[in-house]
Formats: sequence, C-alpha cells, structure tokens
Amino acid sequence: MTQAFPIEPSSKVGDVLDRYPEFEDVLIGMAPPFKKLKNPLLRKSVGKVATLRQAAAVGRISVDDLVNRLRSEVGQEPINIGEAEDGEGYFSDRPEWFDITKVAASIDESRATESGEMTLNGVSRAASRLAPGEIVEFITTFLPAPGIDIMRKKGFLVWPVQEGPELVKTYLFRP
Repeated sequence: MTQAFPIEPSSKVGDVLDRYPEFEDVLIGMAPPFKKLKNPLLRKSVGKVATLRQAAAVGRISVDDLVNRLRSEVGQEPINIGEAEDGEGYFSDRPEWFDITKVAASIDESRATESGEMTLNGVSRAASRLAPGEIVEFITTFLPAPGIDIMRKKGFLVWPVQEGPELVKTYLFRP
C-alpha cells in the first residue's frame, strides 16, 4: 500500500496530507511555519502548489530530513535525496536590480490573511500591475518558497531577505 503513494520531494503537500492527515501534527512538530496548515483556505490553496521540497525551504529544514521522516512514519524506506538545503538556496546577495525607491506596492501577509485573502493571489495581482523596473515587496513570517518559484516561472526576478527570526521580505521585480 505504501508503494502506491511514494513520498518524494516532488510530492504536493496537499496530496500527502489528503492521504496521511495525521502528518499535519508531524509537520507542525518539525517547523513552526507549518502551523499555517491548520488554516483550511491556506491548506487547500498552498497544498495544491507546494511540494515537500518547497515546504522544507519554508520550514528551514533539510529536504532529506522532511521527506525521510514522513516516509519513516508510513514504513517507506529512506531515500537519498542528496540535498541538505534548508531554504538557504533561496537567499542571495543583493541583486543589481534592487532599488528600494522602485517599490510600487507592499503586501503584508499578516494583514492579507486577516482579510481572508490568499496572500499569493494578492501578490500575483500586484505583480501583474507592475511597470517594467518596478518592485512589489511581500512581507511574511516565513520564506514563501512556493510563491517565489511560481513568480520566477512567470518571469519575475525575486530576492528574499531574512530580516529577523520571523520576518522575511521578498522583492519581486518586473524586468
């Protein structure tokens, strides 16, 4: 039975939680940002797009640790992923394109979730309105890895900055 649904870095968080609902508590125990999975709206929307690899980056834990912990819980053999990355691959030095005076909009995750809006939708909408050379600032309490990957695929340049233990500012630039 476990072989019918192998847990891998590319597995979607939502699919894993649908199959193994008890993993919600396991994930929350592994990293505080996973508490957001208790929000049904966020779980449904992010769960569709976020992979376990991205979730590991959000939780700042290694992909190996996350995937193999879940595999162990259901009796699947550990796999050698060869990635100890814990989100650091998303961070880099300040890019040449970044200029704080070019920030055209700022979206704070804490205010967006209070209003009930899915944060990524608001960020995507604000980014779509940018003129070339403008930037959207996205303020979160976690690394928004799935959103970063989605926006990069849409052609935006992205620069996340860890500004505190629970403060990440992510800048999206329209070239």
